[in-house]
Amino acid sequence: MFNTLEKQFDKLSKKIKSKLSSWAKRLKAYFKRLLFPIYLFPIKLITYSIYYLIKFTLRLIWSLIKILFETIIYPFRSLKNFLKSVFILVVVLYLLASLMVILDYLETNYGNYEKFFCAFGTRERLKSSVVRIVGGYSEGSGFFIDENRILTNFHVIDNEPSPKVILPDGNFLSPVKIVGDQDADLAVIYVAEKYPDLVLPLPYETVLVGEEPLLSAGYPLGTELNGAATVMEGKFDEFRKSKYSFTNYIQTNFTVVEGMSGGPLTDKCGEVVGINTLGVAGLSLFIEAADAKTLLPTFTDRDIKKIEVDPSKSPEDAVRAFYMYLKARRMQDGFNLLSSEYLKNTDFEEWTGRFKDILDVSIYKSERYNNSRYVAFVKFSTKNWVGGEAEMHYYEGTWLTVLEDGVFKMLEADIVEVESPGWEWFYE
Repeated sequence: MFNTLEKQFDKLSKKIKSKLSSWAKRLKAYFKRLLFPIYLFPIKLITYSIYYLIKFTLRLIWSLIKILFETIIYPFRSLKNFLKSVFILVVVLYLLASLMVILDYLETNYGNYEKFFCAFGTRERLKSSVVRIVGGYSEGSGFFIDENRILTNFHVIDNEPSPKVILPDGNFLSPVKIVGDQDADLAVIYVAEKYPDLVLPLPYETVLVGEEPLLSAGYPLGTELNGAATVMEGKFDEFRKSKYSFTNYIQTNFTVVEGMSGGPLTDKCGEVVGINTLGVAGLSLFIEAADAKTLLPTFTDRDIKKIEVDPSKSPEDAVRAFYMYLKARRMQDGFNLLSSEYLKNTDFEEWTGRFKDILDVSIYKSERYNNSRYVAFVKFSTKNWVGGEAEMHYYEGTWLTVLEDGVFKMLEADIVEVESPGWEWFYE
C-alpha cells in the first residue's frame, strides 16, 4: 500500500515539475520577446498592455453575457429550477428591502451614513462638557471653545460683571475677562484655569442635510433644577436669516427652554453646529457655529458691565465696594477693605474660607445709617452653591467703618439673615 502511495506521489511530483518547467520556459521566452531588441521595449510594453487589456475586457464581457443568458434560461429548464429561481428571487427582494429599511433608518436617525459609526458616546460627552453660567439675575449654559474660553449667549451675561462658570464636576470658576457682541447675542468668558478635555471646538463651516438629527445640551431652568446637563434631540429644519441679525440661524423642530441658552447644538457625532439661542413652542433657533467662529476676533468688552466702585467716597460706597468685590471674587481687594482692627481677629485664608461657596452677591441698598458719620445700612443677598444646588440667603444690617489711609474700611458688622423676605423688603 505504501509503495503504491509513494509511486503516485512521485508521479504527481514529476507532473508538477514538468508543468513548472514548461511555465518557466514560456515565461522566459515571453520576457525575451518583450525586452529584445531593447529599443523596441517601450513600444512593446504599450502594445502588449493594450492587447491584454482588450483581451481581458472582451473575455469578461463574454463571460457576463453567458452568465446572464444562463440565468435567464435556467428557470425554464425544469420545474425544479423554476421553484429554485422563485425562492432565490424572494430572498433577494427581501434582502434588498431590508437594506433599504436599514439605509432609511441610518438617514433618519443619523443624517449621514458615516455618522452612524461616530455617534456612540456623544450624549455622555456633552453631559460631561457643558457648563452652567450663573449670575445674580440670569442663568444659562455654555461650553469651552478652547482650553480657557467659554462661549455663551450675550443675554446670559448681560448686566452681569462677574458671572460664575460651574463645571460638570460641581466646582465653579470666576472670569478673568469677558468680551462679546450684544448685537450677535454672543459672549466669551475667559478663565485662568485650562480645561483641554472639555473643549468642543467651533467649525469653519456648517453642513447639514434635510431632517438631520441634532442634539442640544444645556441646563433647563438653571440652578432651579440640579443634576447633569440635559441633552435634547430633534431634527434640522432649515437655515434662517434675519435682517436684524449679523448671524445665520439653524431652525429645528424641538424646543430648548430657559437655562439652556448658550449651550451647544451638535450633530450625532458631537461636532458643534450651533449655539442654543431661542426656543418657542415646537421650534428653536440656534446661532450658526461657523458664524460665531468668524465673529470671535471682533468681540470687545464695550457692552460688558464693569465693576466701578470707590471706597474712598463714603461709608456706603465702601460697603458697596466690599460686597461687589465678593461678587466678583476679587478676594484680595475685599480683604484690603478690612480695617487694621478687624484684621487682628482673622487672616486672608480664614476670611476667604467664609465665602468659598458664594456664587453671587446682589446689593439692594447701601446708604448712610441715620445720618451717622461712619455707619452704613445695607441689604443684600447671596447665591451659594451647596451640594450641587443654588441656595439664596438674604441679609440686612449695618457696617461700622473707619477711615484709614483715605479709604473707608470695614470695622464692625451687625448683619442678620432675613428669612423668606416679602416683595416689600426689596423696595422699602
